[in-house]
Amino acid sequence: MDVSERYRESWESYWRDTPDAPGAAIFDCAPELAAAGHLPLLAPYADATLPIVDLGCGTGTQTRYLARHFPRALGVDLAAAAVAHARRADTGRLAEFEQLNAADHDAVRRLHERTGDTNVYLRAVIHQSEPDARPAVAAAVATLIGSRGRAFVVEPLARAKQVLAHAAQGAAGPPPKLASIFDHGLTPAEADDAAVPGFFRDLGLTVLASGETDLVMTEHRADGVRIDLPAQWMVLGR
Repeated sequence: MDVSERYRESWESYWRDTPDAPGAAIFDCAPELAAAGHLPLLAPYADATLPIVDLGCGTGTQTRYLARHFPRALGVDLAAAAVAHARRADTGRLAEFEQLNAADHDAVRRLHERTGDTNVYLRAVIHQSEPDARPAVAAAVATLIGSRGRAFVVEPLARAKQVLAHAAQGAAGPPPKLASIFDHGLTPAEADDAAVPGFFRDLGLTVLASGETDLVMTEHRADGVRIDLPAQWMVLGR
């Protein structure tokens, strides 16, 4: 399937309007606060000799970290503007970046034909995808891992929406990075908690490990408290 033109353009315009500075995007936290903590959860189940695909890579901050732990790291994103950000930021040429619509089954299949089975890192993508596209994003994960790969998926829980709503209620309105998300028509924390693992189970994948964590953001409330979102994580495989 394809995503709507409105959704595609929302992300293109968001990334065009987001500065290159590290942390300018609300979810672009340092890898020490994201992938570095996630990798030990994935490692007991994953074949580290396989490549890893960062699906929905944004600026590639996490991709570059993952590239230090796998023989090949590929960051893919729906938005060409995000891929351009990632390439500019990767001054050490640690990873590869390309545009990919994860809801396009044929495009994902062609990527798998080039890479073979991979591990997959999916951080906070399903929750902001269009409802009709969410099963397709899960199917992209299943296609890319094949029979040998494993996936690490972390998605906000439904109660994260209340955290964001509270952060937006200050006298001055939403803080700037959160306001930018809303201004571009993006809708975070929209996926049902049980639906996320359900998408993968419907595809024949097994949840090998799971738990709860925080998704660290780069924005703060008016009182100075960082906006971290409650989230669920899972390791998936066949």
